[in-house]
Amino acid sequence: MRRYHKTDRKDIGLSPYALIYRGQKRVDKNDIKIIKYDHDNVSEIEFDSSDPNAIAQRQDTSGWWNVNGLDNVALMEGLSEKFHIEKNIISDIMNPSNRPKIQEFENGVFVTVKLLHKTDASDRLMADSFSIVLSNNTLLSFQEQKGTFFDPVRERIRKQSTKIRNAGYDYLAFALIDVVVDHYIYEIGLLGDQIEDIEELITNNLTQDTLDKINFYKRELNFVRKNIKPAKEVILALNKIDSEFVKPGNRIHFKELLDNINEAIDLADSYHEILYDLLNIYHSSISTKLNEIMRVLTIISVIFIPITFLVGVYGMNFDNIPELHYRYGYVSLWMLMALISLLMIWFFRRKKWL
Repeated sequence: MRRYHKTDRKDIGLSPYALIYRGQKRVDKNDIKIIKYDHDNVSEIEFDSSDPNAIAQRQDTSGWWNVNGLDNVALMEGLSEKFHIEKNIISDIMNPSNRPKIQEFENGVFVTVKLLHKTDASDRLMADSFSIVLSNNTLLSFQEQKGTFFDPVRERIRKQSTKIRNAGYDYLAFALIDVVVDHYIYEIGLLGDQIEDIEELITNNLTQDTLDKINFYKRELNFVRKNIKPAKEVILALNKIDSEFVKPGNRIHFKELLDNINEAIDLADSYHEILYDLLNIYHSSISTKLNEIMRVLTIISVIFIPITFLVGVYGMNFDNIPELHYRYGYVSLWMLMALISLLMIWFFRRKKWL
């Protein structure tokens, strides 16, 4: 499964109002779960969205509608008509490659961000599109696939004593986006633990595997930063938005979101810098190790240069070389070569070159 969405040729030139799913199918069956709540009561309804008339037959549109799967065109058209959501917004929801954005329209506020998670089959992070449409009495959320990310929010709704039961659907929107941002911090923290383990590997064992790990986590952090930095722009816009759908009393919570996303970005940037430092340390250590090897080989070569010279002189095929007829010439030459070698080793040690 590819992590970076690419525009297909057939999508070029399409109308922004065209309801076409432009991602990879992630669910076998689309479903909708509705949670209605107030201070005293909570009701949960889950129904099969394969019936195109199922949405139109529902009279009440209030509550939290969570839609799993974005590829059912009839379902998305039904939601558009039922909740009076503009077609260009539904088109954006059905395009998972869209950049995180926020848009206010006549009947509500549309927000889309990326939800980071790991697949069971891989250690690589994936980014799913997560969208929210907020109106006065309704919040619609759209996920590419069914998951357990927002179960903590559902548990808070089921508990009567929590603020979420009384604070309105704009507070619910805050709670859902807060879960998304908390996942950013959680996933970056896991990457950070693994990056810190690499620091110990570099000091103890320099292998190609260490370099592969550094490059792997560098790619992962680049992927994280690509998805969370646009999310900061969305949260900044949420803090500045002047909309009837966001109550003044709940604006302070969106400021908390800004603090959290800043923490996530600071963590990602810090670990990104650490990885570059580790990469530099790795290359410096490899260079130092190579220099050590070259120094030893150079010293060995220097020791053998005078010895090679002596062997070359006495290996010449001239008749009149007096030392060739000396009785102890062979032994003397060996002693001279040994003496030269020892003197050179002593000299190198004195200079601390060896």
